[in-house]
Amino acid sequence: MRYANDPQRRSWLTVPQDSDFPIQNLPFGIFSTDNEMVSAGTRIGDVVIDLAALHQLGYFKDLEFELPDDVFLQNTLNAFIELGKPVTRALRDRLAQLFDLQEPILRDNEAHRKEVLYAVEDVQMLLPVFVQDYTDFYSSREHATNVGIMFRGKENALMPNWLHLPVGYHGRASSIVVSGEDIVRPKGQMLPPDAEQPVFGASRLMDFELEMAFITHKGKDLGHPIGISEAEEHIFGVVVFNDWSARDLQKWEYVPLGPFLGKNFGSSVSPWIVTLDALEPFRVQGPVQDPPVLDYLNHGGAHNFDLDLEVCIQPENGAEHCVSRSNMKYLYWSMAQQLTHHTVNGCNVQAGDMMASGTISGPTEDSYGSMLELSWKGTKPLKLSDGSERKFLMDGDTVIMRAHGMANGLRIGFGEVRSKLLPAID
Repeated sequence: MRYANDPQRRSWLTVPQDSDFPIQNLPFGIFSTDNEMVSAGTRIGDVVIDLAALHQLGYFKDLEFELPDDVFLQNTLNAFIELGKPVTRALRDRLAQLFDLQEPILRDNEAHRKEVLYAVEDVQMLLPVFVQDYTDFYSSREHATNVGIMFRGKENALMPNWLHLPVGYHGRASSIVVSGEDIVRPKGQMLPPDAEQPVFGASRLMDFELEMAFITHKGKDLGHPIGISEAEEHIFGVVVFNDWSARDLQKWEYVPLGPFLGKNFGSSVSPWIVTLDALEPFRVQGPVQDPPVLDYLNHGGAHNFDLDLEVCIQPENGAEHCVSRSNMKYLYWSMAQQLTHHTVNGCNVQAGDMMASGTISGPTEDSYGSMLELSWKGTKPLKLSDGSERKFLMDGDTVIMRAHGMANGLRIGFGEVRSKLLPAID
């Protein structure tokens, strides 16, 4: 068991019941304060912990690894992540020690506590990494099958390659935003039903996609792949990911080269990166892969994660209504397989690269991860708690996604990613 994962550990900081952030979590993020200070932080309960202040006060000086003086004073976590998993793991273990109920060194130092601790409502969370490159996979068999049935029929739901490799595409990194930032309804070309010529205008079929995304440590040099047995050592942590989609733009443009304007206008992420180490208690085996995968993708064992996912829609001036409950364990292709396939041709990855899972749908209608599936291409409208109906998203709708795992009485979560859909710009 990882030192920081000890389920018996308790913190001297108060952790509310059902909090996503017990001392066993210790996620990483970037925050700012009223005085415009920006720092790297972690979180326990409803308290944000300033890592830069801890470093300057000497609380990390006894680590086996020497940390650069300014590593936590940057406006992203990239420099910290680039130090590699042995360093980030050791830092997390040190935090578990510092905030353990029985450790007095910081607990009993009131002056230092005032410099280090912030109430979560007093900080603003920022995008945790500079995303130089972003890849979106298509790794849920249920989702791929549902979409295939809608557009190609049941007999041709999955393309011939889908069961042999993790399908993906290179997405737009510059439009990834942190929870709380609004998304503007995009414009583009679309082909109306029964029309022969496309029209230009605002998307009429706006959708969310329930995804999880992982952030990488620095990979290998160009030309050197990451093997399946070492893939998870190159994964720093995971966030909740809403990959917004304009279905009508996407349908018209995606042949022959795949998603473009229907996807690149925005993706929203949760602000706290939960480390892969913190997710250890929730490991499960993934679905049986039949036909058997090629040797370079064969890892065996428990490489999926039992994490409950939910999506809620909150109409403007209304209450939120949960429309989907899914689970990350449904992914057919694991994160390790995604990263291995991504680099098998020698593609290099950098610290802070983001790789999303693709929509995560489950086997039941209430576990589908997109409006396209939940309303079955608009033929089965959803009724929200305020009595209104949705085939796709309306202007003013806020989409909220959450994720957490539960094991042996321990809850580890991600908080939420929350974004509002604004009208198209004239």
